[in-house]
This record gives sequence, C-alpha cells and structure tokens, in this order.
Amino acid sequence: MNQQKTDTSLFNRLRFVLVETSRAGNVGSVARAMKTMGFSDLVLVTPRCADPLHDPEAVAFASGALDVLQGARIVDSVGAALEGCNFAAAVSARLREFSPPVWTPRAFAAHVAAQAALAPALILGNERFGLPNQVVEQCNVLINIPANPDYSSLNLSQAAQVLAYECRQAACGEPGAQLPVGFRGEAASVAQVEGMYAHLEEALVAIGFLDAGNPKKLMPRIKRLFARTGLETEEVNILRGIARQILKQQKS
Repeated sequence: MNQQKTDTSLFNRLRFVLVETSRAGNVGSVARAMKTMGFSDLVLVTPRCADPLHDPEAVAFASGALDVLQGARIVDSVGAALEGCNFAAAVSARLREFSPPVWTPRAFAAHVAAQAALAPALILGNERFGLPNQVVEQCNVLINIPANPDYSSLNLSQAAQVLAYECRQAACGEPGAQLPVGFRGEAASVAQVEGMYAHLEEALVAIGFLDAGNPKKLMPRIKRLFARTGLETEEVNILRGIARQILKQQKS
C-alpha cells in the first residue's frame, strides 16, 4: 500500500548526516539506500572526497537516486548539520565508555516514528575512523547494529540501509514496531541541550565542584545521565535557570 507523506511523517522528519565521508561512492550508495526506503534529507559534514554530489562514482552508485544525492547539503560542522533537529543518534559499531544510552535500530525507529514532534537525525561517521567521541557524547542515543560478534563490520551504505529499513517499517505502522507514549512536552533541540551543558559547567566551576583545569570525566558522565532522560525544552530552561542562579549568587 502506498504511504502518503504528511508534514509530520517520519519520511519528512528524519535526516541522515554523514561526517567526513572519504569515498564519493559511499555518498551515492547512502542516497540510494535512503530513496529506496522513502527518505530524502541528506547532509554531509566536511566530506573528504572532492565534489561528492557530482563525482562520477557517486552518481553511478546513486543509480536512480540522483535527486537525493544532488539535493544534499554540505556543511562545515556537526552543529550546522543538526540545526532544526531535537533528537540525534550516533551510529557506531564501537561502544564508548561515556556514550549516551545504547539502542538498536528498531528501538530508535519505534521511538521517533511514534513522536511526531521529534525532528531526528542519524549521524554516521567516516568509513575508517567512525565518529569522534565528542560527537557521540552530544547525541541522545548511540545506535549499535546487532551483528555477528566475530565479524560485525558493515560498510557505510549497508548501515544506512539497515537504519532506513527499520525506520520505514516503523513509519508505515509495522505491527509491534511502535512504543506507547504518554504526555511529553516539546523535545529540546541538540543546540539547546549543548547550551545547557555549557551553562551548567560554568556554574559547577564557579562553586568549585568542577576544576576547569582538570575536569576529568565529570561532564561526560553528566551528559550521559541527562541523555537517558530525553530532555524537554522546559526542563532545559529549568536547569539553565538553576545554573543562572548559582552564578548570580557567586557574584554577589
């Protein structure tokens, strides 16, 4: 059955972000993977390949998905790629000590399909190096694709295809795919949460709880703690209000 897109459809809300992709062919292959599942919002962060939107290899690997490929945007930072998003998922085969909660592709798909107010992004890293820790730590969740533990290596476009497939299944209402959702306020954007972390860190330094010269792992642990909660805009504002009052008291 054909699915009609609406303004709140996951097909219109989900963004794929590729960070420092080395091979133009992989960019084209991801565009193809996206289009086969009905997605089209593709953003490239500082690609390492020249002219990835028109490279002959990218065009060949995109096959019939040239509209997705050539409609992609190129930006110079992950922050710019996530503008307008309020839920970000890092995709990695490598688990991190201070990562946000680890989800499967199916759990991610069910979550974002069930909440029309979410503007989610999937972030995939460089073919060889993956995503840096600082990018993973600013995300809401880390997606790990269950695979053969003896050989769990998926290439970039294969990972994108798995994710796009699960998201399509959830968006199309595959039985059992969606999770029950209670009342939720407006989800805080990635930029709002990062601003809150900076404000909170400033307050912790001011009261001597955090040594700015030797911060160790306190802030990554705090980020992991809050990543499990799914912060809403009002909650971010409350936390920033607490930080603001701490700084005000320290200056008085």
